[in-house]
Amino acid sequence: MQNIHDILNSIGLTVPEDKKADFDKAVNENYKTVAEVEKIEVKRDLYKSQLDETQTTLKGYEGVNVEELRGKISTLEKTLADKETEHASKIADMEFNSDLQDAIRTSGAKNPKAVSALLDLDSLKASKNRGKDIADALEKIKAENDYLFEGEKQDPLPSFLGGSGSSTNTADDNSIRAIMGLPPLK
Repeated sequence: MQNIHDILNSIGLTVPEDKKADFDKAVNENYKTVAEVEKIEVKRDLYKSQLDETQTTLKGYEGVNVEELRGKISTLEKTLADKETEHASKIADMEFNSDLQDAIRTSGAKNPKAVSALLDLDSLKASKNRGKDIADALEKIKAENDYLFEGEKQDPLPSFLGGSGSSTNTADDNSIRAIMGLPPLK
């Protein structure tokens, strides 16, 4: 790249020293070197390609109703929130049912469905102290309807085995006891 003063000297023109500063200022304000123009052209081409890409992308959105899209987005967000709530509710119900069935099974209920029908399930689900409240409700049902639960009473032994059975035939009992090697009943 040649300096402007060298170019002028090569064709026989000379700028006086006292005018050089003004001349350089005027040239720099109005003219660019080839290197500067090339840098500007590269930037211009980059901006042009970005503009073309942006215009192409915007053409894809022509005819799109923004309000309709916003409505769809809010509908989808609401649907998602509803699904999350539904899943959380199902999980809570499964946990409650598991806790309830475990408590009924350990209480010795003969018929778990019959015992479940007597419980106030809604209030037990809403309970803050679920385990204790389920146990209390089962105890109340057990006290009122003991026939639904396995008894803790043991069946009496038959009289021939030394129990207090209701048999009055002690002769038969004594013969059975003798066969078994047991002493006779009195």
